[in-house]
Formats: sequence, C-alpha cells, structure tokens
Amino acid sequence: MTKKWSASAYAFFQPIPAIEYRCGRKCHVFACAVKGCKHVIARYLDTTDRESTGNMRKHVRSCWGPDILDIADQVENLEGARKVVKAHQNNGTITTMFEHLKGKGAVTYLHRAHTKTETCYYLPHPTTISRDVKTIFAKTWQRIAKLLQEYDGDLSFATDAWTLPNHQAFVAFTVHFIHNGQPVRMLLDFVEVSKVFHTYL
Repeated sequence: MTKKWSASAYAFFQPIPAIEYRCGRKCHVFACAVKGCKHVIARYLDTTDRESTGNMRKHVRSCWGPDILDIADQVENLEGARKVVKAHQNNGTITTMFEHLKGKGAVTYLHRAHTKTETCYYLPHPTTISRDVKTIFAKTWQRIAKLLQEYDGDLSFATDAWTLPNHQAFVAFTVHFIHNGQPVRMLLDFVEVSKVFHTYL
C-alpha cells in the first residue's frame, strides 16, 4: 500500500503511519513531521476516499505554509519531495518569517520559527546542553582574560570563604575595577573546599 503513497503531501508527515482501530474501524494515522506539532491525519481504510490527501494538504498549508507545498508539488517523486522538505527545515534565514505571507504582514505563528514556539515544550538533549555550556564557558573565559590582561589600571582581587550548615566549605575569587567610569565586580571562580583545617590563634 505504501507504494501508492506517492503524492508530495506525504513528505510532510512521518514516513510510517500508525495503525489504529477507532470505533472498530481500521485506520492509518499520519503524524506531522514538524517537531512539537501534535496534529495527526486519520485515514479510515473502509471509505472510498482512503487515498485522498485533501486533509493532509490542508494541514500542510496551515502548518508549513503554501509556498513549500507548491515547491514540493513540482518535484517528480516522493523522495525528491522529502529532500525539499528537509532542506526547508534546515533553512534558518531571518527572512523566512516575513516571506511566508507576502503582503499580509508579519507572520505571528509558524512552526519554522527561529525560537521554539511550538505548542509543546522543547527540551534539548543533555549532551547538547553540556556542549553549549562548555562552549559558553570557554568563550566567556577568553573574553574576561583578554579584558583583564589589556586593562590599563589597577585590579583589586578578593577572596571570600564560608561554610554551609551541612559543613560544606566554599571559596569565591572576585576581581574589582573601574570600567567606563563605572565600578565592576566579577566572579572569577567558585570552588568547593574538599577539606578544611581549623586553626585557632
């Protein structure tokens, strides 16, 4: 049956539909390929229009936009249409938002937004978060190091230490200086002290 699914509209949905029984009727359930979109198209197999893509195309126009659907219609086969859809998803140009509805004002909602504005929460993979945090730390460390090394003036360094009620001790290292006439203080490091030796004078 999948060999008959050659229309370009299928490229905008997951390639393998779910098979469900609703009220005793067997149907194929096609899920939209947009991340965060929960819309599905249920196609009942006991109807004469079971191969119709009308509902699919209607959703694609509202979810993806009519322009990308027109481009996919010009491709000869489904595989080519999927390539068009994939390229469309990877396009992050800033003009995309405004080209979706030319002459009708700015787009207020679109699944291909530049931020995660879908109806569902988007949580990046833990490895992605870890990588981004490390990248931000490295770049910030380099910028602060360059700023302090090239600073033409006095730098005042300070330390502060304290112990929490659970006996965990911490030490903070800070730097203080004047930048553009304004006092600036930065936290350079914050470490946990593994072992504390108490001395009494």
